[in-house]
Amino acid sequence: MIKRLHTFILKSYIGPFILTFFISVFLLLMQFLWKYIDDLVGKGLDFMVIMELLFYASAGLVPLALPLAILLSSIMTFGNLAENYELMALKSAGISLVRIMFPLIIFVVFVGVGAFFFSNNLMPYTNLKMGALLYDVRHQKPEVSIKEGVFSDALEGFSIKVARKNKKTSMLYQIMIYDHTEKNGNRMVTVADSGTMEMTSDNKYMILTMFHGTAYNEVVEKKRRREDKEYPHRIDYFEEQRILIDMSGLGFERTDEKLFKNHYQMLNLNQLNTAVDSLNMGFEKRQNLFLTNLKKTNYFKRLKPGLTDSIWYAQNQIDTATLDIDSLFSSLPVHRKKQVFEHARNYARTTQSFINTSSTDLTHKMKYIKRHEIEWHRKFTLSFACLLLFFIGAPLGAIIRKGGLGMPVVVSVLFFVIYYVITISGEKSAKIGEWPAWLGMWISAIVLFPIGIFLTYKAATDSVILNTETYLAPVKKGYDQFKLFFQKLLKFLMAKKKVYVFSKKGENIQETES
Repeated sequence: MIKRLHTFILKSYIGPFILTFFISVFLLLMQFLWKYIDDLVGKGLDFMVIMELLFYASAGLVPLALPLAILLSSIMTFGNLAENYELMALKSAGISLVRIMFPLIIFVVFVGVGAFFFSNNLMPYTNLKMGALLYDVRHQKPEVSIKEGVFSDALEGFSIKVARKNKKTSMLYQIMIYDHTEKNGNRMVTVADSGTMEMTSDNKYMILTMFHGTAYNEVVEKKRRREDKEYPHRIDYFEEQRILIDMSGLGFERTDEKLFKNHYQMLNLNQLNTAVDSLNMGFEKRQNLFLTNLKKTNYFKRLKPGLTDSIWYAQNQIDTATLDIDSLFSSLPVHRKKQVFEHARNYARTTQSFINTSSTDLTHKMKYIKRHEIEWHRKFTLSFACLLLFFIGAPLGAIIRKGGLGMPVVVSVLFFVIYYVITISGEKSAKIGEWPAWLGMWISAIVLFPIGIFLTYKAATDSVILNTETYLAPVKKGYDQFKLFFQKLLKFLMAKKKVYVFSKKGENIQETES
């Protein structure tokens, strides 16, 4: 009996879980495309490159899609069971809610363990692949497209404008080209009546053929005074001229992934531990060096290199036992006092600049260490989030007693938004150093864990905390009691009311009591 029950519960859960997982990944992937649409459109990317990028992006969205799918599928499954009175029948048979949830708890635990291995082993690899590929896509130059009447800089080193294009014959008319390959201004200009553009068979070069044109070349003079310059130039007339343009820079090239492999998002737990230890050692070394340099070169100034204070005092016949700085300064002439003030001000400015620069450097290093620590905790928070949101979703489904994609979607999205906002806020506080890394990454679990326990307890005790009648009943009861009290008070006042009878002229007043 129990075995059949567990099989039934698992079959009821796995279907919605798979469905909601892929729906979540798809919706998050659409957000990814919307974010990077400007980096993908108009660059002539191969279809397989785009599909590869989407595949790696989908893998990177699992930490968001998996907890959302568990939450939504849990609410849907137990909402369906409660709506069809199957959950009530099981409880009537003496089976507790925790016993009903037991197979799903085991399933979610296995999902959480798999999520940990995915986060620790596969996520660094997919992040490396997507980071390198996205970098290449962003730095890919747009596909060469010459528009009519507009200067185009798609070809590196050239600025081309054509007045008209013939789409059938691919002929270009009224061509104007500025040659900037020598990076010396607009000194070389070519104008032609017509021309064609075609790629070589290996797609490495473009051959630009022009007909009936003129080439203007301003000759660069040697360094001469402005009034002595003659501004020489050369004009060439041609019937046909060809320009070979190197297109190697426009082709899609893959960057070496080794450039990104040391990024904290591309490391597993062992690599993160090693990186954090190395970074902490470097931070301490940099901090000690800052303190040493601050004392040596900024707080204590030497008049001559290698001259100690005791030797300087002995050479100037100054008794250190009775040395009074104020008296020594007062004994100086006015111009020496001014020099002392100038030196002190310069030393203070130099020290302040040194402290600010060192503080910025140390803050940057500390933030970089925090990023590694945050990534270390992220490996575990994904697994715990799966279990946490299950213990929120399953009791909620049993309490609201609604299945399908209506109410469960609204409730699950609401709780997921709360979870996501708390997570992002905690992570941001950890990144800027306001909170330690463990608190920033686990704050969502700390906040939602009591809620999960509370909902599980309420669902196990058949509570109706989400039933509107539960909250309206006390209000209605209080209203009825207030109405009865008001009626009794009104009846009492009517019994003691005094009736005043006035004459028509308002002169004689007779008082009676009813």
